[in-house]
Amino acid sequence: MTNLRIFERLESEVRGYVRSFPVVFTKARGAELWDEEGKRYIDFFAGAGTLNYGHNEPHMKARLLEYLQRDGVVHGLDMATSAKKAFLETFEQTILQPRGLHYKVQFPGPTGTNAVEAALKLARLAKGRTNVVAFTHAFHGVTGGSLAATANEKFRTAAGQPLTNVQFMPYDGYIDGLDSAELLERMLGDRSSGLDAPAAVIVETVQGEGGVNAASFEWLRNVEQVCRRHDALLIVDDIQVGCGRTGTFFSFEDAGISPDIITLSKSLSGFGLPMALVLMKPVLDIWKPGEHNGTFRGNNLAFVTAREALERYWSGHGLARDVARKGKTMGAWLEHLVDAYPGGRFEVRGRGMIQGLASPVPGLATRIAAAAFRRGAIVETSGPEDEVLKLLPPLNIDSGMLADGLAVIEQSAAELLAVPLAADSNVRALKKAAGGAR
Repeated sequence: MTNLRIFERLESEVRGYVRSFPVVFTKARGAELWDEEGKRYIDFFAGAGTLNYGHNEPHMKARLLEYLQRDGVVHGLDMATSAKKAFLETFEQTILQPRGLHYKVQFPGPTGTNAVEAALKLARLAKGRTNVVAFTHAFHGVTGGSLAATANEKFRTAAGQPLTNVQFMPYDGYIDGLDSAELLERMLGDRSSGLDAPAAVIVETVQGEGGVNAASFEWLRNVEQVCRRHDALLIVDDIQVGCGRTGTFFSFEDAGISPDIITLSKSLSGFGLPMALVLMKPVLDIWKPGEHNGTFRGNNLAFVTAREALERYWSGHGLARDVARKGKTMGAWLEHLVDAYPGGRFEVRGRGMIQGLASPVPGLATRIAAAAFRRGAIVETSGPEDEVLKLLPPLNIDSGMLADGLAVIEQSAAELLAVPLAADSNVRALKKAAGGAR
């Protein structure tokens, strides 16, 4: 049995994921993890979306080891280094230029919440207003400014101080039949609505922590137009669902919108190394030198692996096509669970390779995740009541391993619902979605 006593004795009660996955992990490669007893797990968690290319991606590892072997600069604050130069050149050539995008790049502290803090601060500085509009079930981080824009009660109650200067509006689909973009337009146009003129509207195109809620492209376009009409900046938080998670590098590309500010982190380094970016339209780059800083705002090791990730996975369209194909596989399999297991009252959510299986049955998603872990698959839950099983496998997971992980989830659901496994369902669903593709 795994011995977790050292963690229980010394580590703060704030620890979370170890409670869901109570083993000591010792090795990781691709979409697999092993614990200290040698048990193998299929990873449908991928570091909460930090490992889009899997664990210890070999080409990134080789590039990183070579950089360290020649004594490349590891810590450089925001000084110019060869690693940063190479990353910026590659980012411009592989991401910005092919998409016709024109942004300045800011390196804040290396985590997602650092990027959101910088984005909110910049928006308020640029517009001279303090209010920001965020949305129901939003998650943007747990530091002061980011937490104010986060809706989840669990995180908000831990703030220890008032959370101010953010007002919430309904996300797309939050209330059946309500066009919340139209509501936002109406309230901003009414000086007596109580909604203060915002410096910015911040939105996730797919709410990961909030329950894998995917906004429609039409709604995103309408929100952008509201921002334009009311002189508010549009911030897209692409921290979890960017870097290819929905298929395109940025999650908003197919919606045809042009955010004023974009935040990126998680899988940006490609290797699990801390790294974050704030992309801003050039006219918004009004920072004075050193006005927003941080000791670790230039992770050179992350620059090295991020460059390799961009060159290897984003110089062409192969990965995007793979994500589209595998996303269809995941969606078809989950739709099969809806049909084959009515007792779960399941609903499928998401886009690309962030998919959710929601159930109103109290505790069911959590129990399925626990059963899947016992069977050798790691998957987390999300949503205000942990009512959504959130699937985040690495984008480059082998199709066979993807099928194996989905099969574990189906077996776990059948076990918890106390019904027989649907005969041959796995093979039929996979073939239907993937068309026999390898």
